[in-house]
Amino acid sequence: MATLLPPSRRHLLGAGLGCALLLLALGLAARLLPLPARLTLPASQVVRYRDHTVAHVFLAPDDRWRIAATADAVSPDYLNALLAFEDARFRWHPGVDPLAILRAVGQNLSAGRVISGASTLTMQLVRLAEPRPRTLSSKAIEALRALQIESRLDKDAVLAGYLTLAPFGRNLEGVEAASWAYFGHGAGALTAAEIATLLAVPQNPTARFPSPRNAARLKAARDDIAGRLLELGALPVPPGQDAAAVLAQVVAAPVPTALRPLPRELPHAARWMGAQGARSAVDSTLDAGTQAIVQRVLNARQRAAVNEGIHNAAVVVIDWQDAEIRALAGSFDFWQDGDGAQIPAFAVPRSPGSTLKPFVYSAAIEQGLALPDFLVPDVPVRYGSYAPENYDHGYDGLVRMEEALSRSLNVPFVQLLAKVGVEPFLGRLRSLGVRSLDPRPGYYGLSVIIGGVELSPLELAGLYAALADDGRHRRPRWDQGAAPDPGRQVIAPGAAWLTRRALALRDRPDFPSRQDLSSLPRDIHWKTGTSFGHRDAWAIGSGERFTVAVWLGNLDNQSSRHLVGSEAAGPVLFDILEGLGDGRTGRSPPPPEDLKEIEICALSGHLAGPDCPHLKHAFALTTKVPPTRCPYHVRVEIDAETGLAVGPGCRQGPTRSEVFVSWPPSVRRWLAEVHRGLPEAPELAPGCVPVAAVAPRIVSPDPGAVALLIPGVPPEDQEIPFEADSARSTGRLDWFVDGVHIGVTRSDERLFWRPAPGVHEILVMDEAGRLDRRVLSVRGG
Repeated sequence: MATLLPPSRRHLLGAGLGCALLLLALGLAARLLPLPARLTLPASQVVRYRDHTVAHVFLAPDDRWRIAATADAVSPDYLNALLAFEDARFRWHPGVDPLAILRAVGQNLSAGRVISGASTLTMQLVRLAEPRPRTLSSKAIEALRALQIESRLDKDAVLAGYLTLAPFGRNLEGVEAASWAYFGHGAGALTAAEIATLLAVPQNPTARFPSPRNAARLKAARDDIAGRLLELGALPVPPGQDAAAVLAQVVAAPVPTALRPLPRELPHAARWMGAQGARSAVDSTLDAGTQAIVQRVLNARQRAAVNEGIHNAAVVVIDWQDAEIRALAGSFDFWQDGDGAQIPAFAVPRSPGSTLKPFVYSAAIEQGLALPDFLVPDVPVRYGSYAPENYDHGYDGLVRMEEALSRSLNVPFVQLLAKVGVEPFLGRLRSLGVRSLDPRPGYYGLSVIIGGVELSPLELAGLYAALADDGRHRRPRWDQGAAPDPGRQVIAPGAAWLTRRALALRDRPDFPSRQDLSSLPRDIHWKTGTSFGHRDAWAIGSGERFTVAVWLGNLDNQSSRHLVGSEAAGPVLFDILEGLGDGRTGRSPPPPEDLKEIEICALSGHLAGPDCPHLKHAFALTTKVPPTRCPYHVRVEIDAETGLAVGPGCRQGPTRSEVFVSWPPSVRRWLAEVHRGLPEAPELAPGCVPVAAVAPRIVSPDPGAVALLIPGVPPEDQEIPFEADSARSTGRLDWFVDGVHIGVTRSDERLFWRPAPGVHEILVMDEAGRLDRRVLSVRGG
């Protein structure tokens, strides 16, 4: 038979079980009930400079200035004072402080009214997250919620919640936002007076936030709290100073009487970063000093630009050594009305003008298609219906590739791109980080090299940063939290070096025309560009550390005759580089190891041939020396009596050997059209046939060309030019259409044919019987 427990013990056991069940219920409630919703409210998005100072703050989604704060980011003196003043046993109590409750009960009973509370910081956090009437029942709920919060969050998280949500008047919350609004700096370093002020306002925010009306109340409360802190040993006293003297300094210090605007220095960049999926707090790579220089230069240029019909601008500065963005400006002034001022123009694709030429130049060097000293034609050329022209509508006839780049001549670079290939060139741009290109094959043509494509200032800055970094592409980062890009070699270091050397030449049209150039950095290379129709002006350059891209234009695509790269964007570029002090040492890097010296013809720039009279040394890629020897100098055997050229089988007497320059057929044709000439080799003697002649090559019409006859236009006004390149300018070229002989020309001449509808075979034949064919379709009529 079971022994019954005595009633007293049964009552005690029941009470114990009841307490255990109650504690279990409370524990389950603490775990299952959600924490106050305001604890997880989004804070203001904050963008910081690379030195972690605040650059830009946005309103939180609930229209409050609330900057997330953590204990390690706030002044230790402030934390020490806060805990000493508000919750001395914060670190050990579970959310409710029993000793504080006993003290408050005793004081209130003695006074006969409520003169002291027992709220811990955790209970205050509950009150901030879930405001309730100030009643005993509310206190009880706050105590239970405080216990729940401390069971779910550690002390640092609780403290961070209070530091973020503490009220500071109007729509200001948190010590970090208050510090900026009250004092103009963050809460990381605070004076004794500032600490006392930040402790005073949350006790009565409406009556104490900085304003002329509240100044007396705020000062009285601040001074009283400073005295209390002195008594508690929590008033920060610098080494070597007396505590009483510090208190006197606090009392003598004025209180803030107005709220300062929070930092909003990066309106374009901060919004753009947010659109890229940035976190609520971004430690950017942007530099405050660099950003200030950029904005100062733009501010100085704005009035003149607007008077010239230029309303938008963008600047990107990249530290190419670290592959980090140091400054972003999206317009002259974000806050101006209209003109798309709020659009971050640094991310808007625009026609780059001729700023892509350095990259086809480097590609041609890598492929062994060109060297800087190559002498190339600069004459009118046509690719089907496309006839590129130089910016000044003039031609040089012949020009060196390096000079063509420094002077930004269009025609030589269209011809160079035709050799490199449009699609391979676009692939190179994509490898260098360009993402705005249309992916459809064949979408772009040869005009891509003079602006027939769209890239953003960010993309172009990335291209030139890679060029400055010896051809190594690293995606420029703007977020310090993002992993650095290890990069990949896209351009051969030697090709990049030769390209930079051409871009560093100063005897060129886009060199600044200012009188005082003494402070201009020496070791810089740059390129300017102007889009078709004067809608975009570009200037992009690099020094020993920075790459700067400048764009000026109108986002509504309005043109202005002042939108010329060298005149509109160039001065902005040089002012920024000058302000950055980049390139002052003038220490240009030595040639990379993948370059070697070769012997070239001093005239043609090609690998020296046996007949070149003058030679010089030049750099070329070790693995890609252009194989073709000088095509300009030819040795000709001449009859001593007649002075005509002869050869095997047609010598009639004594001969002599001389070297002549054989100019390209396209240059000879152009010279003939402009009534100019060049010395030529003598004509062949009668009965002589050229030996080892190269077959002529039809250059017009183009392969696959289709001619459309326009109704109503006289046939004589629709004639089609036939042109062919041949090794000898004086040699006879016979032309045939569908087997019918239609005329004779020299290689420096054109033949015009009156077309008829249908598919026709065009044939050209030289004196040696060598020929070239082409099919031409003619439609309409």
